[in-house]
Amino acid sequence: MEDNKVGEVLVAQGFRFKKQFGQNFITDSNLLSSIVDGAGAAKESTVVEIGCGAGTLTRAIAAKAQRVVAFEIDRDLASVLAVTLAGVDNAEVIFRDFSRVDMAEFERDMPPYIVIANLPYYITTPLVMKFIEHSKKCLSLTVMVQEEVAERFCAQAGTPEYGAVTAGIALRGVCRIIKRVPRTMFHPRPNVDSAVVRIDIKEGNIAVKDAAIYKNVVRAAFASRRKTFENNLMQTFKINREAARAALVSCGIDTMTRGEELSPQTFARLSDYFTENGLNS
Repeated sequence: MEDNKVGEVLVAQGFRFKKQFGQNFITDSNLLSSIVDGAGAAKESTVVEIGCGAGTLTRAIAAKAQRVVAFEIDRDLASVLAVTLAGVDNAEVIFRDFSRVDMAEFERDMPPYIVIANLPYYITTPLVMKFIEHSKKCLSLTVMVQEEVAERFCAQAGTPEYGAVTAGIALRGVCRIIKRVPRTMFHPRPNVDSAVVRIDIKEGNIAVKDAAIYKNVVRAAFASRRKTFENNLMQTFKINREAARAALVSCGIDTMTRGEELSPQTFARLSDYFTENGLNS
């Protein structure tokens, strides 16, 4: 069916949008195609979609990929999807909250896959980090997110947008914004503009000896932007000033610097110092 007819299907099936699920659907076929193309979906691709909504993006993915595994939390969309995905034989819809899915169990029988999704804004960061931190088979994520979130995902050190999530993604991912999308492209229209972000997963993109300690170093860096990194390290790792200062100096970091000024690579060096010296938080 034509993407611009989806509104009629929603009405015909008596569907009502639910704010708690962040439902903003895409119906523009050119935008849908550009998302799928930007993700690099091909005839041999297995694609995981989170929040398939009315199925418009699902259809666009299925037209290019070998297989689509789509998750949807709202069972009221079942009747809508029965219409919009009629005749689409290579797409499977699972009515389940993906945030509650055990990643190891899900991936047990899955081939390597890519993620393509128009993510509900309220779960964007937790879902992205779930793949970054726990997936063994995800090759990339191409996701529609709130524009300011996209800026945070792809930020450079020392900028206002740079934060813990930036450094967390950088450990295994290379992130870039591939398309900015105005709010007028959604139904219903959200209050903010969006952007499509692509994150390519590269195991060991930044090599660290212990990912958990890296995560704690990053947490310390952004614990309080009003304090020096030295003070935040003392509090996070329960060490004295002498030990915190020795760690910074050993890694070539000015003791008066603030965490948001440091790159993920610098966090990695410091993380390895803590690992090697048994300074676990």
